[in-house]
Amino acid sequence: MHENARLLLVDGMAAVYRAFFAIKNLKTSQGVPSNAIFGFVRMVDQLVKSWDPTHLLVVFDGGVPAERLALVPEYKANRAAMPDELREQLEGINAYLDAARIPHVRLDACEADDVMATLAVSAADDETQVLLATHDKDLFQLVNENTKIVPVAGSPVLMGPEEVRAKTGVGPQQIVDWLALIGDSADNIKGVPGVGPKTATKLLNAYGSIEGVLAHVHEVRGDKLKQSLAESEAVMVRNQKMVRLDSAVAGVPEWSQFGVAEPSISELLAFFKQYEFHGLVQALREPELF
Repeated sequence: MHENARLLLVDGMAAVYRAFFAIKNLKTSQGVPSNAIFGFVRMVDQLVKSWDPTHLLVVFDGGVPAERLALVPEYKANRAAMPDELREQLEGINAYLDAARIPHVRLDACEADDVMATLAVSAADDETQVLLATHDKDLFQLVNENTKIVPVAGSPVLMGPEEVRAKTGVGPQQIVDWLALIGDSADNIKGVPGVGPKTATKLLNAYGSIEGVLAHVHEVRGDKLKQSLAESEAVMVRNQKMVRLDSAVAGVPEWSQFGVAEPSISELLAFFKQYEFHGLVQALREPELF
């Protein structure tokens, strides 16, 4: 048990993309793009100030696991390629994290969600408070009394079990089945035809789970919906496997290794000067006046 420990896990690509699209046309005097880097720095700084973690890790996507591609070959194939102007800033984002002494991890052929799940389950088992900075509803399935969702940017609000239910109509333990019913257009996972979020919520509140829905499919109102559910058992079972996060990813370090460390002021100053972040340079120097 780690009393008073608080682990903040940041969905790295969610933060990077949000920063890139939130800030436009920021470049150095040499024309080097810096908008995503600047936004990311501000975002991580705000997260740390808001939540005061004892342990911190930024998790990046390392690709799609073969198991998910085998189930749905077109998984995530609908996503637009990363803009070149964003791609060329990734190295700078890694350099910032190194200078700030913020640990970051990327495992080949492994999605960030699964790494976050592995760390969250391990830490929550140790009675540690876990905060997941993400906008991905797949991670709702991890929420419990020890594990909560916080936004990557914006107002610092906690999403616990009650908030998940308020947002989706189901509890965290039903999120896998809820997503399996409705699918996920962002990830190119097709759901049950004719079943949207409201219908999925009604079905799960009535029958508890997909297994319960299938056992009572004859009771479901509406011939079209009844037929769609009866014919979609394979889709639902496949989708459960697709959206259920892997909380036992091999090669994920122990969460307790990621204690918050003091940044290298000299490296950060050099980094901020390189990208001409004059305000950040000034903020870093200010303590020297006292």
